[in-house]
Amino acid sequence: MPTKQTSQWEFDGLFEGAGTAEKEPDQPCEAPPSPKVWTVEALTRQIRQLLESRFRTVRVSGEVSNLRWQSSGHCYFSLKDAGAQLSCVLFRGEKVSFRDQIAQGVRLILSGDVSVYMPRGQYQMIVRGIELDGIGSLQMAFERLKAKLQEEGLFDASRKRALCRYPETIGLVTSVSGAALRDVMHVLRRRHPGLKVLLADCRVQGQGASSDIARSIDRLNRWHASQPSGKGLDMILLTRGGGSLEDLWAFNEEGVARAIASSTIPMISAIGHEIDFTISDFVADVRAATPSAAAEMISEGAVSARQRMLDLGQRMRVWLESAHDQAGERLYQLARRLDQRHPRRVLESHWQQLDEWQTDLSLSVTHALERRHERVLAMANMLRALHPVKRVQTREQQLQHVSTQWQRWIRQHCFQLDERLKNLGNSLHLLGPRETLARGYSITTDAETGQVLSRLDQLKKGMTLSTMLSDGSFESTTNPGDLGP
Repeated sequence: MPTKQTSQWEFDGLFEGAGTAEKEPDQPCEAPPSPKVWTVEALTRQIRQLLESRFRTVRVSGEVSNLRWQSSGHCYFSLKDAGAQLSCVLFRGEKVSFRDQIAQGVRLILSGDVSVYMPRGQYQMIVRGIELDGIGSLQMAFERLKAKLQEEGLFDASRKRALCRYPETIGLVTSVSGAALRDVMHVLRRRHPGLKVLLADCRVQGQGASSDIARSIDRLNRWHASQPSGKGLDMILLTRGGGSLEDLWAFNEEGVARAIASSTIPMISAIGHEIDFTISDFVADVRAATPSAAAEMISEGAVSARQRMLDLGQRMRVWLESAHDQAGERLYQLARRLDQRHPRRVLESHWQQLDEWQTDLSLSVTHALERRHERVLAMANMLRALHPVKRVQTREQQLQHVSTQWQRWIRQHCFQLDERLKNLGNSLHLLGPRETLARGYSITTDAETGQVLSRLDQLKKGMTLSTMLSDGSFESTTNPGDLGP
């Protein structure tokens, strides 16, 4: 007897008598039993149960067509290829990526459940996840969102805010396990060790990363708003390392762009490498080519201030040396002028003139010689009475006094400038965080989130605290009785 072939399309459980063996021809024919009568609803429900149990969480690729958005927020469309099409529905409350990229002709990869819409008896796919099919689709989605945000004015230069040149506290939005965090902190510790960094950890890649990034930006803004004036954040750095277009796609999401645009704090976007551009770069106030470049941009003010202090010290030393040389030259010129006008030379000149007069007198007659001799004696008496020795001594004392005053003033001025430089250096040293900790202060943070705790109402029962001292840190846990008013 030939073996009966079975088919995968036989539904033994649906129709009575289905799949029974054929009767031998020589046996008497019996009246076939009456088939079970199904209602349309029962049959459709049975088919739906079979589909939902067999096709659970499938992934289907195809091109969007027959797109229809309802006023309720639900989206209905068909996913088709060259041979067939599949009805799809995306409900309003379903949180999926690339919702705004659904458009006619776009190729998508959908994840979801296959079911049957009972009122029409039509099988359909309930969408749970959306992926763009291929880099070309990603680039098209990128350009579409870019054009939309640019038309809204989110890229306008008038919206860009200047960065604080000397920041004290910044917010950092990135993954705590990423290489970008290590690069940024390495540069900041080297160039601006006194800068306080408030980290908002978030995912920077994969499903849900864009929502995580937007929440981190909003969390930093809310923390900034809760701080006293001048004690909040000076800027926020949004960063991650390089990667493919798919890896960086979270920063091309509209939710992240809206969060950046609504931030009350100036933002820097440093995503990927120098050749990578994302929507976040266009919306942010400043774009940096790499995470390290962003850290250098943030610390530029501190580096330039430190260099300016060094330049001022060098200029001050040069000025003092120049002033000292000029004073020495002036003293030399004064001494030279005094030497040229010294009374000894005047006296020698008079003596020479007297010698000449004496020679002339010797040739005169005796009477004239006597009269001239008396006149010479009278002049000699006058010279003795007005001898210049006293004047020379007085001038020498005055010169010595002026020289002593100049030397004392120069030494005192140099000492004052040196003390001022030392005091400025000590002040910079004392303002460092390590010195503050060494004076008995400490910094207490939430061990889980890294948030700095500055008020008692931030403590919770059973919270694990991390306290930093000058020579290390330790962890502690709050007890219920310790949280007094």
